[in-house]
Amino acid sequence: MRKYLYNLATDKEKGFFASLVKPWLLLASFIYGALIRGLALLFSLKASRLNCKVISIGNITLGGTGKTSLVEFISRYLRDKGHKLAVLSRGYKKLSGAMGDEPSMLLKHLGDIPVIVDKDRVRAAKRAIAEYGADTVILDDGLQQWRINKDLEIVTVSASQGLGNRHMLPRGILREPLSALKRADIFVLTRTGFNGDLQAIRAALNKINPASPIVESVHTALGFYAFNKPEELLRPDYLKGKRVALFSGIGEPEAFSGLIRGLGVNIGLDLRFSDHHNYSEEDLSGICAKTSRAGLGIIVTTAKDASRLSDADLEMFGEHKLLVLRIALKITKNEDELLARLLSLYTL
Repeated sequence: MRKYLYNLATDKEKGFFASLVKPWLLLASFIYGALIRGLALLFSLKASRLNCKVISIGNITLGGTGKTSLVEFISRYLRDKGHKLAVLSRGYKKLSGAMGDEPSMLLKHLGDIPVIVDKDRVRAAKRAIAEYGADTVILDDGLQQWRINKDLEIVTVSASQGLGNRHMLPRGILREPLSALKRADIFVLTRTGFNGDLQAIRAALNKINPASPIVESVHTALGFYAFNKPEELLRPDYLKGKRVALFSGIGEPEAFSGLIRGLGVNIGLDLRFSDHHNYSEEDLSGICAKTSRAGLGIIVTTAKDASRLSDADLEMFGEHKLLVLRIALKITKNEDELLARLLSLYTL
């Protein structure tokens, strides 16, 4: 049902029944939009001012836009400039006793930068200041955080999906009305290497918020690592010419498979699950069984998916070799402007 509703929201689902359902979804979108506008206004009137710099990195659409990679990029840059940072996450769909996939991945990749998971971001920020001496906090998925005054609002937009059909949930993929983009200080277009109408997206963003610069970026492959040996990074061309199986539960699986193909790897099997999917033993045994039937011995997944697996899960893969793709965000246009805006926060 979830997949069907998403296909309706992205207009992939067509036909007679879809034509009957879409007007009702549009009505629900109007109601949802009115509710969101009301909540945003109410919470913003009582927004807290924190005793540190607040950088928000978020998105207006449902699904993956690559914002977590941007969080990594900015965190490392500011840390290298001598600032003490903490990343604040709400831990979307976290399991009991676990952080959730995105914050777990950030914690593994950022090392000495603390990642604090708490639905109450104000409380998390105060903890970051008191316990870690943070002079800056980064709100991962922060656009809809109306309770906090922000020093910089960065909005990521995936070039592959843009702004969708411009409708709000459930008729479209917008989490807020398009007018919310007027709050953005900087736009970052992600995955610009994939097919997407960049000119149309730029025009739409400029029309809504002409004062905010548009930065462009791509995701690049750093290499692969064995699930139980993340510190041993294999070269990006390690699997070139080989035939592998993929599995992923992310917002844009096409981006993952596109990166793999770009490395000269042959995809013999591409298994896709819903975003943030928590893998059961049945799921993992099914992945292995299908991989065996396809005559494949190597299985590749994303770092986000790997963060949802345990060491015990590794035993499920048996003789199959499980590798994880490590990626990084690379700015391709207006990097100097982005970095200058970041540093200007500390000269005001």
